[in-house]
Amino acid sequence: MKEITLDLNQIKEYQQNRNPYLFVDYIDKLIPGVVSNGYKMLSKDEWFFKVHWPGDPNMPGMLQVEALVQTSALALTSLPNNKGKLVYLISADKLRFIKKILPDSKLILNTTIKNYKRGIANVEGKAFVNNVLVCSADFKIIMPEELNKFKINK
Repeated sequence: MKEITLDLNQIKEYQQNRNPYLFVDYIDKLIPGVVSNGYKMLSKDEWFFKVHWPGDPNMPGMLQVEALVQTSALALTSLPNNKGKLVYLISADKLRFIKKILPDSKLILNTTIKNYKRGIANVEGKAFVNNVLVCSADFKIIMPEELNKFKINK
C-alpha cells in the first residue's frame, strides 16, 4: 500500500480520541496495516504535567503507552472500510519506561504491526525524545467491529 501522512484534522477522521486525550499530533509515515509513525508536541500546559508530579512534572507511563496505541491504531483504521472504527488496547508486554518525558518535548512515536488477523493486531511500539529511546512496548489491540464478524453464534 501507498505511504501517506496525516495532519491533526485527518487523524480525527480516522480515530475517535479528542483533546485532552488525543496523544498524536501528526503522522509522518503511515502504511495501512503495516506501520504508523508520528509525533506529539508536549507543551508545559498539558493537563498531566500539572498533576504528575508537582515539582517534577513528567508524562505518566501509561499515557506514553496510550500515545503508542493511538499511533498504531491509525495503521488499522486507515485500512479500507475501517475509517473511524474503535480500537482498544487489550494487553501489553515488555513495557519499558527508560527516561522521563518532560514538558516541551517532541515525543516521536514509531509503531509496527507485527501481524493482523480477524480484528486483532500484535504491535511493537517505541517512543523517542531527542533521538533517545524513552519508552517501548509490545501490545495487542483489537478492532471490535471486525472481531465480531468472526463470533460463533450458538
